[in-house]
Amino acid sequence: MRLTLQTAGDTHEFGLRLAAVLRAGDLVILTGPLGAGKTALTQGIGAGLGVEGRITSPTFVIARSHRAGAAGVPLVHVDAYRLETLDELDDLDLDTDVDAAVTVVEWGAGLAERLAESHLEVAIERRTGVDGTGEAREAVLHARGGDWAERLASLGLPVGAAA
Repeated sequence: MRLTLQTAGDTHEFGLRLAAVLRAGDLVILTGPLGAGKTALTQGIGAGLGVEGRITSPTFVIARSHRAGAAGVPLVHVDAYRLETLDELDDLDLDTDVDAAVTVVEWGAGLAERLAESHLEVAIERRTGVDGTGEAREAVLHARGGDWAERLASLGLPVGAAA
């Protein structure tokens, strides 16, 4: 599934929509360059889950936990940018949280996949805006096992859709 996200607000809005199909134990891996919108997407997910606390990039603390709110599911937000090995990821002791929370890992490709049997990968890239100015985002969603494909289909976003 490929989505065009014209603004940071669109990225946040997509996170809100995605949160509607997320549940405890889900792993979402976000990839893309600096400034692509990974944290904006996570903020939308957090808002959709109604978790407590302001969602900011966990670059320096590596992982932040947000208590459950309206949806009853907490959020664990990880920035794996500075992690180089699986051992470093294991040292975070995330395994104790992943079954009870939605876990979003920025920069997690190649490391975080082993946290869950199935996961959703969202690759975000910057693109020139529709009018030739500004920067839109293109998000490509990859369902990896489980029932991700069905859940994504339930969002009603056709391939190539603008969100």
